[in-house]
Amino acid sequence: MPLTHAALSYEDHDAFLETAVPFLREGAERGDPVLAVTAGKTELLRRELAAYDGAITYVDSADFYLHPARIVARVLALAEREAATGGAVRLLGEQCWRERDPLETQEWQRVEALVNVVFAGTGAHILCAYDLGLPPDVLRAAALTHPQMAQGATRMPNPAYQDPRDYLSTTDGRPLDPAPADSALVPVHSPDLRDLRALVAVHARRHGLGGPLLHQLLVAVTEVATNALHHGTPPVTLRLWPEPDRLVCEVADEGDWSPPGPAETGNVPPRAHEIRLGLWAVRMLSGPVQVRTGPHGTRVRIHTPVPRAIAASPT
Repeated sequence: MPLTHAALSYEDHDAFLETAVPFLREGAERGDPVLAVTAGKTELLRRELAAYDGAITYVDSADFYLHPARIVARVLALAEREAATGGAVRLLGEQCWRERDPLETQEWQRVEALVNVVFAGTGAHILCAYDLGLPPDVLRAAALTHPQMAQGATRMPNPAYQDPRDYLSTTDGRPLDPAPADSALVPVHSPDLRDLRALVAVHARRHGLGGPLLHQLLVAVTEVATNALHHGTPPVTLRLWPEPDRLVCEVADEGDWSPPGPAETGNVPPRAHEIRLGLWAVRMLSGPVQVRTGPHGTRVRIHTPVPRAIAASPT
């Protein structure tokens, strides 16, 4: 069954309800799993859909959109399970865009593009709500990542829609800011990465990162460094530096890697029969992960949130 993925642009609550209510009601009447994920509109929807109480799951955006890769995996598992029995997941989603910093915003915009690849064939119905008062760059990305526009019960082709592979190629082709001059720099020579892991652990603990978060970071860095040693072109290096609320680890090599699609850069969850993990596992374990490839080498930059704000001081 084909995926439907539409953007709902609204000026006020009436315009929001005009499209959101019939969308949710149709799913509830079909007996499909229906999720309404909104920013502060739960009670508004409950009043309009009181007859369907119990048939719709309401979630606040801040509690739902916590981690891009994990939420994609979670919803995809539900969508595939329903598709296998003839059902279809129905999701009304509204991001908390105003609370995102630029890097987080870019990651969630990438997810909007990836929905068109990852959920293809699941028959899922996904409607994404955008307040027209949002920043222009957010609205511009919404136009590029949704194949349909929604108004009431009508779905119209979106002439601004961009092929998700082209969208990701543009986004992931933007140059990264240079690493700070005072960042820690470590050459990676040997597949025995105990010294590298110890160094990462020292810097992580210095900036308040420990427990499960530290373990996840060490696994992620080990995966990327091992991959660079086996498939990249020497020299392989690791850099570390702090940013506000994050610790950044970057593994680089001199190889000119040309991934054929989003799955190879860890953007698509592996299916049950696939062994492939790699960068998908890194994305599941980390905060935002940026991959840059080209004639000047390959870089994988891992951003790990820390439990307290840190000053961008020398490492």
